[in-house]
Formats: sequence, structure tokens, C-alpha cells
Amino acid sequence: MAKLPPIYKEHGRTYQADTCRPVKQAVEQGAMRLRALARGTYPGRQLPARALRGVCAVGFWDATKPQDWGLDWHRNEGIELTFLESGSLAFGVEDREHLLRPDDLTITRPWQPHHVGNPNVGVGRLHWLILDVGMRRPHQQWKWPPWLVLAEEDLAELTVMLRQNEQPVWRTNADVRRCFQRIARAVEADEGGDMSRLPLHLNELFVLVLEMFRQREIPLDESLQSSRRTVELFLADVRRNFAEPWTLKDMARQCGLGMTRFVHYCKQITNMTPMQHLSRCRVEQASKLLQERPRMSVTDVAFDCGFSSSQYFATVFRQHVGCSPRAFRAGRAPCQPQRT
Repeated sequence: MAKLPPIYKEHGRTYQADTCRPVKQAVEQGAMRLRALARGTYPGRQLPARALRGVCAVGFWDATKPQDWGLDWHRNEGIELTFLESGSLAFGVEDREHLLRPDDLTITRPWQPHHVGNPNVGVGRLHWLILDVGMRRPHQQWKWPPWLVLAEEDLAELTVMLRQNEQPVWRTNADVRRCFQRIARAVEADEGGDMSRLPLHLNELFVLVLEMFRQREIPLDESLQSSRRTVELFLADVRRNFAEPWTLKDMARQCGLGMTRFVHYCKQITNMTPMQHLSRCRVEQASKLLQERPRMSVTDVAFDCGFSSSQYFATVFRQHVGCSPRAFRAGRAPCQPQRT
């Protein structure tokens, strides 16, 4: 399966495996026990190249005492399932906070930022599976690995339920708990060569997830897998990541869309072109800095907000606000940032 590059950035950093550093440090310091099979920079023994294609990480940790670390906001390359077997655990996804209890299952997609701990991780045993199914944005097609042998119609149904529903936390049952325990035993027993039991148990896990969805009769929303929603999520990221040297081509590529289609959705959503929206975000941030940091030079404000020069910043600022940055800071002109 071809691996797509991670595309989510914030302040120049990608949301992915660097958030696992606290886990690695805790294991190295003997603060907790971890058993996992992994690829890349995820913690655990490295998976053989041809084994379990698409699996980024699968395993568990045992924390028998409170930890002094947590996993900050991050995203993963694929769909992530975590299961709390014992203890309790603070878990946040997007704008919602949860306190996980035993038998809680979380499901997050690559575009859903989430964190673990509040701020630290407590006592408990947590299982996880991160599976790359070839997508990064809601509208992109899912490509399941060949070792997943669900019937074609079942796999299609599971895909729809995972794409058109984004509930992050689910109550499960003893069957799911026993399945994760079997996965954990297979991970512990494996030395990198015997890959027979593990794919069997992972297939069972997805069957159980599908059965859980069917029993709940979950509401589905087709718009959650649309190209428009991909652009909406990206534009929300841009508001926090305005200082990046974005070009129109870069923006469209990050969304996995052609430039014409990307511009079309951007105009639908914001009534502006992508570059106009970017300028608006930068000017709004600059307005805050000019007011909140009176000792910060106008040039530094310009660079911090992604403008290439103070002269260009002054021109764009005047277009949006109606006066120069210095006049705005001094309050000599009756101008306020325009809002759309």
C-alpha cells in the first residue's frame, strides 16, 4: 500500500509520531511497561517490512503508578483505535473532553486532533491499533490492507460507518475486551517472524466493531466524507497556521484537490479566494499583536504573522482595516479589523 505523506501541520510541525516521545522516555525510565509492534518512530519492536501492511503500531502499555507525562494534541497517519482495559484516562478529541472508563473504545481519524492525559496519564492498561488506510482527508478513498478478509459487503458497510460517523468514544463489551487481550498476547509472543495469530485477531476486532455499529443503529452523515468538508477542516487549520509560507498550489495539495476545485470550495465557504482568506487570518492575528504587545515592533509583527516584509504587511493591513498598522496601534484612526 502506497504511504501518503503526513499533511497536517501546525506551527511548522506535523501531527504524528513525535508525540510518542514521552511514552518512550517513560519506558526507558522504567515508569511503565510497554509491548508493541510498530513502524517508523512509533515505540515498539519493528514490524517486518512485508508483515501486516498498513499497521503503524499495535500494542499496549501497563502503568501501575501515575505518570508525569501525557500525550499532547496530535493526529495519526491512519485510523486509531484505543481500548482502556483498566484504570481511568483523560481523553480529548477536537473540542470534547472525556474520562475513559474500563471497556471504553476510542476511534479517531487522521483529521481529528486528540490528546491523552489531563495533563498526565494515570494508572491503567491501554491498548491501541493505528492502521494506515491510505487517506488523510475526509473525501479520500479508504484502501484497506489485503490481510483484512472481511466479506466485501461487510467491509464496505464498515467503511461507510467509519467515514460518515465521527463519534470518538464507544462503550463496548466483554467480547471486545477479550479480543484486545488476545491481540496483546500475540504481540508479546511475537518476535517479528510469526504473523499468523495477530492478523486473525485484528480481523476479529473489526468484525466486532462492525457488529457494535449495527447494534447501535448509528446516525450517518454523508457530508462528513465530502470534499467541501475537507476544505472546511483545512481552512480551520490555516487560521492557526497562518504564518506558513502558503501558496495556492500548496493549499490545494494539502487538501488532495486540484487548484480549481479547491478555490471553488474556498469561495463557497468564506466568500473569498484562498489567498484572501489567508491574508484575512494574518491581518486578524496582526491586529491582536499590535494591541496586546505594544513593545513589539511592526516589522516583527509582520514576520510573525507570515508577511514577507513590513512594506507588504502595511499594504495588506490597510486594505483590510482601512489604516496603517502604526495608526491602528496608536488609535489615531477609527478603524477596526473587518469581519466576514
